[in-house]
Amino acid sequence: MNLKKLGLPILIVLVVLFIDQLVKLYIKTNFYLGEEIPVLGDWFRIHFTENYGMAFGLEFGGKGGKILLTLFRLVAVAFIGWYIFDLTKKETNKWYIISWALILSGAIGNIIDSIFYGIIFGYDSWFHGRVVDMFYFPIVQTTIPENWPFWAGEDFEFFRPVFNVADAAISIGFVIILLGQKAFFKEEVSSSTSNENDNEQNIETQVEA
Repeated sequence: MNLKKLGLPILIVLVVLFIDQLVKLYIKTNFYLGEEIPVLGDWFRIHFTENYGMAFGLEFGGKGGKILLTLFRLVAVAFIGWYIFDLTKKETNKWYIISWALILSGAIGNIIDSIFYGIIFGYDSWFHGRVVDMFYFPIVQTTIPENWPFWAGEDFEFFRPVFNVADAAISIGFVIILLGQKAFFKEEVSSSTSNENDNEQNIETQVEA
């Protein structure tokens, strides 16, 4: 196992978690729910909101769904952690490991809110905490023309969801995988082929001996 490769994802997870929780705790203790301040005019705002469910303010199935979602996340985190550990034992591209470390850190960050925030802030029980979101980028705000075939006359906003550092880490991790998948998996195939060739040469050497 390459300890240097394992140290990198651990460092990424710890740094992202620290920043994520620091920002959330600051917002939670210094803003009232719904408070909003402009950062870059109307394009970027800090907007304090909370949600019970998935990333980017989406929700899922009430309190029962909340528990199921958190349990699913815990299983997913365990699997991703094992997968990263397995990757560090192979000749895996560094950026592929980094991408999964970002996804792992984001998942853990939101799990912390879900499990502990209800108890810490005294508004609910274990596993019923609300995820704190704050980054809001309504870059485009317009009304869809009446002559359009779909959603005519409706208000349109991009980017509508409010998100946090954990959500951003997950998204960045997936973007890295999508953009680099050809290089990542080509490298993995090449490494596998090389190992097979080495094994065949060892067998041939042993037979000849």
